Amino acid sequence: MGVQESTISRRVRDLEDGLGAAVFHRHSGGVVLTVSGQRLLEPARNLLRYMNQTADIVDAIGRVRDGHLRIGIYSSLASGFLVGLLQHFSNLHGGVDLEIADGNPAEHAAAIRQLRLDVAFLTGAVEWPQCDKAYLWSERVYAVLPESHVLAEKEEVRWPDLCDEKFIVSDAAPGQEIHDYLVQRLADLGRHPKIQAQFVGRDNLLTLVALGRGLTVTSEATTAARMPGICYRPIAGEILPFSAVWSPRNDNPALRRFISMAKTLSRQMAQKIAS
Repeated sequence: MGVQESTISRRVRDLEDGLGAAVFHRHSGGVVLTVSGQRLLEPARNLLRYMNQTADIVDAIGRVRDGHLRIGIYSSLASGFLVGLLQHFSNLHGGVDLEIADGNPAEHAAAIRQLRLDVAFLTGAVEWPQCDKAYLWSERVYAVLPESHVLAEKEEVRWPDLCDEKFIVSDAAPGQEIHDYLVQRLADLGRHPKIQAQFVGRDNLLTLVALGRGLTVTSEATTAARMPGICYRPIAGEILPFSAVWSPRNDNPALRRFISMAKTLSRQMAQKIAS
């Protein structure tokens, strides 16, 4: 143990003084446990075992062998940077539980400040108070059209092509953000767009597009999910930046490893595009 016998003897005497009872019978041939020592031995072994288990747990968390990561998303997991990041992280840190939550940016930012979310992936250039942010990737914006729509013949559409169209959005996230996005873009053309909220999820919203109830817009990652009766056409010049947002007060080791991995993948993607 690398400890002198005199030091061990002194520590045993200190222990006995603290307990008020002898732990060992000492004789010329060595020592044997007293009744008190026998009673102490098993709890002491349990205590050491629990201490070792606790140390192992803390070590596992620090090395991100296990843990929990709560992630807010504002994009699709159908394809693209985000699904690649989640897959890569899961391959290397399969013991970390991932909890995914949809929501709008304001809700996600509030949850991050309250430490109810570890990280969120949000669009735009907004600076969220009390949060750190790192730009990671961009996606093109697509118009979602019925296959029979006249614009489906185009490889790419422009806002003037869309200014007289009726749009539909979901009442759930990110419906309100899409509504505001359409109003802003078409207001630049002097138009007030016709937008109707539908109380349905994304899949049923796309079905309504296929039925000719209106157009909608979506980000590039979602276009990997195909549905009969609709088509996707990129809107010229429209790019959505995506950033990771997290609290600088969050000391979750899994978060630190996750953000580091996200930044590395972002740099690799940028280098690949540049080359």
